[in-house]
Amino acid sequence: MSNRAEKAIENHKNFYPCSAAVLCAFADETGMNEQDSRKAAMPFAGGKMGKCGAVLAAEYVLEKKLGADAEELKAEFEQRFKEMNQTLMCRELKGGLTGKPIRSCRGCVTDAAELLDKMLEERK
Repeated sequence: MSNRAEKAIENHKNFYPCSAAVLCAFADETGMNEQDSRKAAMPFAGGKMGKCGAVLAAEYVLEKKLGADAEELKAEFEQRFKEMNQTLMCRELKGGLTGKPIRSCRGCVTDAAELLDKMLEERK
């Protein structure tokens, strides 16, 4: 497991919302400090427009790091996350429609951080 994924998990264990757990683990990639990262992540906590907050935070990191060039990588991130977890939708991941969770919030934080770290490494 990558150091950033471990940091994201530790953040989540310390009661950071899913989005803040991921974004704060990658604060150095965005040029923000942890406090500003946590504030920036708050609108994504618990998902936005249905999408998982951990996914949104990872996409935010890509946007901050790559600007206009992020769109293709965001689409790739979504495809790869969906291959891992069947869906990008928070409610579906939590089992809100079926009563059978697909992936826990902590699991989504882990997957988003691991995948983001891997994709950033692949770009080097």
